[in-house]
Amino acid sequence: MPALSHLRRAGLGLAVLLPLSAGAFFWSQPRSQAHPSPAATDTAATATLERRDLSTSKTISGTIGYGTPHAVEGHKEATVTWLPAPGASIRRGQQLYRADDRPVPLFYGGMPLYRAIGGKGLVGRDVRIIADNLEKLGYSLGYRPRAGEWVSSPAVPSRPESSAPPASSAPPTPVRIRKGEAVLTTGMIEAIRRWQRDVGLPETGAIAVGDVEVLSGAVRVEAVAVQPGAPANGPLMSVTPTRKVITVAATMAEAASIERGAAVTVILPDEKEVPARVLSVGRTLAAPEGSIGDSTAQLTVTVTVDEPAALTKIDSAEVTVSFAGKVREDVLAAPIEALIALAEGGYAVQTPQGLVAVTTGMFAQGWVEITGDGLAEGTDVVVAS
Repeated sequence: MPALSHLRRAGLGLAVLLPLSAGAFFWSQPRSQAHPSPAATDTAATATLERRDLSTSKTISGTIGYGTPHAVEGHKEATVTWLPAPGASIRRGQQLYRADDRPVPLFYGGMPLYRAIGGKGLVGRDVRIIADNLEKLGYSLGYRPRAGEWVSSPAVPSRPESSAPPASSAPPTPVRIRKGEAVLTTGMIEAIRRWQRDVGLPETGAIAVGDVEVLSGAVRVEAVAVQPGAPANGPLMSVTPTRKVITVAATMAEAASIERGAAVTVILPDEKEVPARVLSVGRTLAAPEGSIGDSTAQLTVTVTVDEPAALTKIDSAEVTVSFAGKVREDVLAAPIEALIALAEGGYAVQTPQGLVAVTTGMFAQGWVEITGDGLAEGTDVVVAS
């Protein structure tokens, strides 16, 4: 390397080349050695210091689609008599499938039903799910007790196998409604009956486990797992959200700085840039298809665009997602290859006037922010070649 031979003749006591990254090297030498003469850089490769913006942003390829499918299981002791076609979208109140030729509608919520919703005074978060969905579907529930109020609840919450109201001879127990809960009132029982009549279910005023399926929102059917005639108490289909998203496979290092809710930019195939946000960052590592070992294990990052209409005409495509990082504006920067690691610690750069100790700042995009005596925009520095 020409630069190194000149530095040796200048008596700098060059000791070792330390790799910084692919194609970049730190030179290690004592700070106390004499500075080389200006002629030492005559034939060395040089670069010019620049004032520029540095950013730790990164771009990762992604794919437009509907996200990762997840399985839906039925919870009804019955026989499947109808299933939706792949690609169908199902929203609140619509039938997700039919069992014993009766509809099993979709309700929205954050937890599945684990017991029958029946018996005046029943309190719980599952009761709240039924109440909220009925109201969203247009059914009036009358007065709804609020959190903090006391109500008389059945002494033992029942889990009957049918949708009939629970029977109990025990006296009711005073229960205080907590945040996120609701109580099964007379008005709500009547609303359940009206809803059952409208959708074609027996008008019992109670909802058994499996009468409805509770999911987080509207779904798009990705695939069905069984055919009519199968039991309705097992895996039935796989679904995705109805909104298109961008799925990004990020390495652990890439995902470490990606946070849920962070603003990102999606570059579409036509180079149009659309604002977006990180919807979720997966927690399960998976190796890319066809890879060997776990060295390339990745996490799934899901991104949603701010304006869904931007993806309406795109069924599936590769895109680029730009994840913002830290930014340093208008700083003096040198190519990373210009840094010399000093034996006693710290860094320096080689200028035509000699070796100049520097303080480093942000490293990004092959450049490093530096400050040092006499250094300015346009100064030539030696770089490793």
